[in-house]
Amino acid sequence: MERKRVLITGAAGFLGSHLCDRFIREDFHVIAMDNLITGDLRNIEHLFKLENFEFYHHDVSKFVHVPGNLDYILHFASPASPIDYLKIPIQTLKVGSLGIHNLLGLAKSKQARLLIASTSEVYGDPTVNPQPEEYWGNVNPVGPRGVYDEAKRFQEAMTMAYHTFHGLETRIVRIFNTYGPRMRLNDGRVLPAFIGQALRGEDLTVFGDGSQTRSFCYVDDLIEGIYRLLFSDYALPVNIGNPDEITMMDFAEEIIKLTGTDQKIVCKDLPVDDPKQRRPDITKAKELLGWEPKVSRAEGLKITYEYFKSLPKEALVNKEHKDFNTYNKQ
Repeated sequence: MERKRVLITGAAGFLGSHLCDRFIREDFHVIAMDNLITGDLRNIEHLFKLENFEFYHHDVSKFVHVPGNLDYILHFASPASPIDYLKIPIQTLKVGSLGIHNLLGLAKSKQARLLIASTSEVYGDPTVNPQPEEYWGNVNPVGPRGVYDEAKRFQEAMTMAYHTFHGLETRIVRIFNTYGPRMRLNDGRVLPAFIGQALRGEDLTVFGDGSQTRSFCYVDDLIEGIYRLLFSDYALPVNIGNPDEITMMDFAEEIIKLTGTDQKIVCKDLPVDDPKQRRPDITKAKELLGWEPKVSRAEGLKITYEYFKSLPKEALVNKEHKDFNTYNKQ
């Protein structure tokens, strides 16, 4: 029997590469696409030798053509960390608008089911905790985080418009903080930032008084939730994340204990529009998908720490990323 074919955008990124692995294991033909602005081919190089894997170096903000039939599309192309989307705000908005428009058109022409990666950032700085899918959010569209938050909110709206107007089969996953191997150590997100500081012997930086909360989901759990959602019959957004909430101060202390370092914790000013709370209500995921996270934070952090420790020493250097100025001019 001929393999089902799936297109995964953002395939060389953290989540995209893990999705490629999962669909290869499930015996799909995987078509990976990435423009490599923030992705890294090393995340998927182990797949290049396989007959059921192919890679397209392409920006989905431009017209997307994939020869042959397609059964599924997973849209995971987007800068996802503050250090990236603050450097390339226009590219971030483009991939959430032009990119999703191109992929919805492709899905329509191929009669493929499309799943989009949305985010807990659509809830902004929430006034309710935990955040259910029915909560509309508290987002500042003109603040520094607006380029990412509004790109994702538009992406959801565009996807639902194609679902209701064209009858396209679509799925929307709202992803909460996720961690695991293949995260970039210096991408600006809290977990790799803390571990990177610990490995470099630096004090850990907590913003504000450290009372703001996050909920961390191990990547294997997230991928399982996404996989189940793709093959469900539910078109409205579904939260996928771990509801085990922790303050940033407590989390910093966990990292110090995990790494066996004796650094201090230093506090700096809270960034503009930084969410005070982040915790998913996963009632829908439990009821609709039979899904809930299995990996404890202690177990997942140990695996992730071992991964970061295994990286070459130059990866620990807290240096600026590649020059994105050319993309900002587009």
